Amino acid sequence: MTTHDDTTAPAAAKAATLIESLPWLQRFRGATMVIKYGGNAMVNEELQRSFAQDVVYLHHVGIKPVVVHGGGPQISAELERHGIASEFVGGYRVTSAEAMKVVRMVLTGEVSRTLVSLVNEHGPHAASLSGEDAGLFQAVRRGVIVDGEEFDLGHVGDVVAVDPRAVQRLLDDDVIPVVSSVAPDRDRPGESLNVNADAAAAALAIALGAEKLVVLTDVAGLYRDWPDTASLVSSIGVTELHSLLPSLASGMIPKMQACLDAVEGGVAKAAIVDGREPHAVLLEIFTDSGSGTEVHPDTEGHA
Repeated sequence: MTTHDDTTAPAAAKAATLIESLPWLQRFRGATMVIKYGGNAMVNEELQRSFAQDVVYLHHVGIKPVVVHGGGPQISAELERHGIASEFVGGYRVTSAEAMKVVRMVLTGEVSRTLVSLVNEHGPHAASLSGEDAGLFQAVRRGVIVDGEEFDLGHVGDVVAVDPRAVQRLLDDDVIPVVSSVAPDRDRPGESLNVNADAAAAALAIALGAEKLVVLTDVAGLYRDWPDTASLVSSIGVTELHSLLPSLASGMIPKMQACLDAVEGGVAKAAIVDGREPHAVLLEIFTDSGSGTEVHPDTEGHA
């Protein structure tokens, strides 16, 4: 026999969760948030859909989400299909002119369109654009030094300038921008560069005056002493992060550097969250405990 308590307990728990989100809904309404979409969330169909739902939810409660994405797994798969070898040096993909054509096709044609389609299942909310569109990004080529030797990475670059007006116009029109991490080569007109999506997201967050940067990863957060899982950091200031950065695993450094750059560039908070968890973005933004690791100015705590 079902009792009154049996039926009301789940509903009460849901109500408590909604009430917990109220201060954050009030605080962030009207704010711009940049979300870097990557990792397992991009390749698992269930997580793709839950991420799209998160973005639509943010949109409907009055937050202005901007999504920036890369597409490493998809790029590797397409390069293999075209018989182009994938080579990595110092954690960066060496990108030939031939490979760059595939990178552009995957990022602007496949990944962007897939995410836009998933978001737009809930209404005509999202539109895609590339870092090459309307002068959004400008980039310059970069190499990498490994064991004291410098390597040429080809069509790989760093974002050095951002013109956010095209993104802001979409936001002003109540549209969710989905931005792919390809940029024009400032020094070689007509050529394109593959840029790190974490860094691109941070640069765009700064240019937009975003309230928060959220970076999806494939780990639970930042660990002070990996692999000790008890050393997970929920909140960290910029000075401590500066000191920890050189000791981090190579895959974590660009993500934490992006968070650091964003906060030092004027973004109020930045966070890395575990994209393997459904609705990780909502948990980070709308719960008291948050999710993953948040980076904040030294004068502030977790929020």
